[in-house]
Amino acid sequence: MNVKFNGNPVTLVGECVKVGDNAPDFLVVDNDLNNVKLSNTTGKRIFLAVPSIDTPVCDIEVRKFNEEAAKLKDVTIYVVSMDLPFAQSRWCGNAGIVNVKTVSDYKQKNFGKNYGTLVEELGLLARAVFVVDENNKVIYVEYCEDIVNEPNYEKVLEAVK
Repeated sequence: MNVKFNGNPVTLVGECVKVGDNAPDFLVVDNDLNNVKLSNTTGKRIFLAVPSIDTPVCDIEVRKFNEEAAKLKDVTIYVVSMDLPFAQSRWCGNAGIVNVKTVSDYKQKNFGKNYGTLVEELGLLARAVFVVDENNKVIYVEYCEDIVNEPNYEKVLEAVK
């Protein structure tokens, strides 16, 4: 997978996920410092890997998916970043984000490695979207060509419907 950051190539750690794969397990931390694994999630899910929710493009993306989450039935949206849980919680509170769940990969870098989004040079996650169905099958994958670009919102939402 060729991914760039501001036009410069970066190295992704781990295997890239493909449509049709079983969703890889992961271990992340929620805003209360509780462990969250794939098995703790159910139904249709959208996993958004972002570098940091407190940056302009991530801010736009999370706000857009927060709006869309209110319209989606039986779909849970998780935003995964390397931000500390405290920072995620504070940012969501300040931004009025209530319809998506933020989880942190800071501790184990497990999501990043298992979903092939960990950027070796930056220690951050590449921007990517994974839609997982009720049977833990991956039904949509998008690794943004450049981390500074937004994902294709329409295609993501079409895949989850």
